[in-house]
Amino acid sequence: MTEQEEKKRELRRKAMQLPLSPGVYLMHDKSGQIIYIGKAKALKNRVSQYFGSEKNHDSKVRRMVANVDWFEYIVCDSEFEALVLESSLIKQNKPKYNILLKDDKGYSYIRVSTGPWPRITEAKKVQEDGASYIGPYMSSWSIKQTIDSALKIFKLPDCNRKFPQDFGKGRPCLNYYIQQCCAPCRGKVTEEEYNEAFQEALDFIKGGSSTSVKVLTQRMEEAAENLEFELAARLRDRIGAIEKMRERQKVVASRVEEQDVFALAQGETHTAFEVFRFTGNKLSDRESFLTEGCQEDAEARSEFLRQYYAIRDRVPPLVVLDGEVDDQDLLIRWLSEKRGRPVKVLVPQRGEQRQLVEMCRKNAAEHIARQTGTSGRDASALDELRRLLGLEKTPAYIECYDISNLAGGENVAGMVVFENGRPLKSAYRKFKIKTVIGQDDYGSMREVIRRRLEEYKACQRKGEQDGFGRLPDLILLDGGKGHVAAVQPILDELGFSIPLFGLVKDDKHRTRAIALSGGEIAIQSTRRAFTLLSSIQEEVHRFAIGYHRQQRKKSVISSTLTSIPGIGETRAKALLRHFKTVAAVGEADLQELEEAPTMTKPAARRVWEYFHGKAGEETGNSGEIAPKS
Repeated sequence: MTEQEEKKRELRRKAMQLPLSPGVYLMHDKSGQIIYIGKAKALKNRVSQYFGSEKNHDSKVRRMVANVDWFEYIVCDSEFEALVLESSLIKQNKPKYNILLKDDKGYSYIRVSTGPWPRITEAKKVQEDGASYIGPYMSSWSIKQTIDSALKIFKLPDCNRKFPQDFGKGRPCLNYYIQQCCAPCRGKVTEEEYNEAFQEALDFIKGGSSTSVKVLTQRMEEAAENLEFELAARLRDRIGAIEKMRERQKVVASRVEEQDVFALAQGETHTAFEVFRFTGNKLSDRESFLTEGCQEDAEARSEFLRQYYAIRDRVPPLVVLDGEVDDQDLLIRWLSEKRGRPVKVLVPQRGEQRQLVEMCRKNAAEHIARQTGTSGRDASALDELRRLLGLEKTPAYIECYDISNLAGGENVAGMVVFENGRPLKSAYRKFKIKTVIGQDDYGSMREVIRRRLEEYKACQRKGEQDGFGRLPDLILLDGGKGHVAAVQPILDELGFSIPLFGLVKDDKHRTRAIALSGGEIAIQSTRRAFTLLSSIQEEVHRFAIGYHRQQRKKSVISSTLTSIPGIGETRAKALLRHFKTVAAVGEADLQELEEAPTMTKPAARRVWEYFHGKAGEETGNSGEIAPKS
């Protein structure tokens, strides 16, 4: 027994002596540092779980347990008291393996520079630089959105060029060509025109879009009356730009005046949380967090919410979540006490709130995509698939298998691999079925999965990590629950706990549902997970049937050559390797056949005669008199 195993056994023995009371436990490493803090309804049951079997632990928990040297605990009168104490201790000690959020919500300002060709930018603090500052504001996101809108509407530059020093130096950037910047760098915009647009942008920021529209409309009408049609047209375009911007903002409006919306997306190694904060029926702030490790969704939401509101002063009357949360009643009580008024927690199933949750979740998936280097659509599809199948972690590495034969002949299988939602063709594999005779898809699939997992064990002995040396996060079979039931015993026998599901087709050979040993899971065709699964099923079918056709073609070709007396299967294969095609064998002259690998002069003569007939004995391939053998 290793030292680590002995330490784990000792910690479990101590955990079994804990009381069955609510409380908080603190895990320490060898240096005495607190590395994890948790709460428990029953200390003995919760703490002892850490030092039992690792099968139900995710990678983050396993790493934490491996570093625990000792633990201590605090008994509380109630589970709610334990929750409050846990939040306070986490905020105070910032343990490594808890979800930790930085309270980086400092004030933000709008900086307005002075002098010729002034600029509007965001600033984190006021400096003595001669510029004027508007603020402070709590939401840096809303400040960025406001400045970005103002610059685009009034076509002001957001680059780092300095004017008039940089007039005519270099070509305008993309914003000029998409009509989002007047491009002073061209040197064709007067300072008077620029200052006019700048002042209108400043009025827009200070007064809001409604005030700006009223003022600009009045100026437009006056310009039209004075026959200043060019100015009137310019003002009309700015009013139109503001209206378009307001239309886009309606997408993230809510009927509820004040609420927070939360969603998460999990990748292979990280979890992303997205927060939309609504005040005054509009999206006033958004925040993104990326935390290391993955855990069950309900547990992750609970821990994140406690840490999030521990560092936030404002708690809204409504908290909207994308799924269930652990200890919901305790959480609601804690949030209500923190707010001083009742707080409602909602998991919407339809309607406007559900749309907001989906939007929030897509943004969380985009955060995961940036971390993994994949597209947001792929990350969203994989996270959706994880939720649909109830997987502990996102299936970043998926293997799918299909059997192909014709009435039991040329029985083969194909394996395709999708990594991060995209085909990994270098990992595709082909199998010739060896132990199954006739048409037996269940038996063929059992053979393929057994061979694949035995290859994994062989790779592990050699220290190989690529190809068969890497286990999938998910195995899919092109077939129904019968295929899953036939193959699952192989995984159990070989000691692998890999999620296994089948892909069920309809009568038009399209993906219809996901099969498990006890039934089926329906998939909505509008979901991204459906699109991903359909792509995987189509790809494995294409790959398997392509290999089957290739084998049938080789079989036909091989039988053509083996029908020649003296040409067995070995010589037929050697001829095909040398000449590439049967047609090329037929076109070869006698000398080329004699020089081919494994061939003798009598065998070459018989092959040549097969393709050229008996007349060849007199004239040969070149028309000359051939020697008698």
